[in-house]
Amino acid sequence: MNIPADGTKNLSEQAYDRIKGDILNGALFPEERLQIDAISERYGIGAVPVREALNRLSSEGLVARRSQRGFCVAPISISELEELVKTRIWLETLALRESMGNADEAWEEALIISYHRLARTQRRLPEEAGREISEEWEERHKAFHLLMIDRCGSSWLLDFCSTLMDQAVRYRNLSMNSNPSKQRREGAAAEHKAILDAVLEQDVDRACALLEEHYRITLDGLRTLILPETDGGSAPALRVSGG
Repeated sequence: MNIPADGTKNLSEQAYDRIKGDILNGALFPEERLQIDAISERYGIGAVPVREALNRLSSEGLVARRSQRGFCVAPISISELEELVKTRIWLETLALRESMGNADEAWEEALIISYHRLARTQRRLPEEAGREISEEWEERHKAFHLLMIDRCGSSWLLDFCSTLMDQAVRYRNLSMNSNPSKQRREGAAAEHKAILDAVLEQDVDRACALLEEHYRITLDGLRTLILPETDGGSAPALRVSGG
């Protein structure tokens, strides 16, 4: 049966959102094979929109295409995480400088509201929820970080920063889901408040320095949860508690 173009697009968006969500949440693990038929059955969505979604996720770096083997969840490594954080620092501090240069009262008020929404949102979920980090917290966390650079004047830069944020979320959730007994750092909320204060005070250098420190602290925490690559170049593993 032929599916209308608008229907295909709608189903493709659904497939994209659900697959991406499971990758970012750590429900789909690095290098896990993504067979079209199995994914289609898993989400109850046809093969055509699933393939479209996987191609789109491949262009964003969350899915990898292997010759003769089809699709799989993109692998992770310490070296790629370090490169990711370094690139985020380069781009987001540039975007933050530009955004602060274009600041106005409406933007500052929106930032304050975004921060307060994030601060009031519970980050952790009860153990029976099946995952540790609240999706609402994730959404508000990303919204706050994107809003800080929203006035940079470049939609290209914003889109790229958004993609890098998603990659960072994936690393964090994979580490947390695989290490439930690992103590989580509690300083993120205070770091967000410090960055916001510097932005509102128009202290560009301090705001950028605090944003860089925020990402480096997160990187240092994740380093202890991901085993380094072996000499043979095989993929790294997560430190999984309880064997």
